[in-house]
Amino acid sequence: VRKIVADLKDFSRLDASQDWQWADLHQGLDSTLNIVNNEIKYRAEVVREYGQLPEVECLPSQLNQVFLNLLVNSAHAMPEGQMGRITLRSGHDEPAHQVWLEVEDNGSGISPENMHRLFDPFFTTKPVGKGTGLGLSLSYGIVQKHHGQITVSSELGKGTTFRIVLPVSQPKEGATP
Repeated sequence: VRKIVADLKDFSRLDASQDWQWADLHQGLDSTLNIVNNEIKYRAEVVREYGQLPEVECLPSQLNQVFLNLLVNSAHAMPEGQMGRITLRSGHDEPAHQVWLEVEDNGSGISPENMHRLFDPFFTTKPVGKGTGLGLSLSYGIVQKHHGQITVSSELGKGTTFRIVLPVSQPKEGATP
């Protein structure tokens, strides 16, 4: 119970301000995984392929929300009755002062005609009542707020990979990005 409460506090950062702060993204991913464990454990095995990451200047609770959206979507992409795999990767591009994270699944994939609409508000491929179509739109906005990028590649029947690239430190106000 203590671990669950600690993970919930870490996930939501209820005891922290909404100011930019330095955070360990792996810790955020792991806390988020613990929160969504029941949503994932019967649908997919989670494989962590973490690289070395420096702490990142961010709004941790907002990035945790992005991780949650991507993880839940990956779990929901698994064909009914089949155990899938979600692979989490991370790395550090030191010369560019950036970190990257990937959430890859071997689920059903996304059709080419839907790829350009993924980040549109209220767009969903889930059945009525199963999704609001806001998760990826909100995630896109959060990553943009962090001066980062989120990209997706997918192949029907093979799976999907979301890649997030974030600066290690945020540009100072008045500085040109």
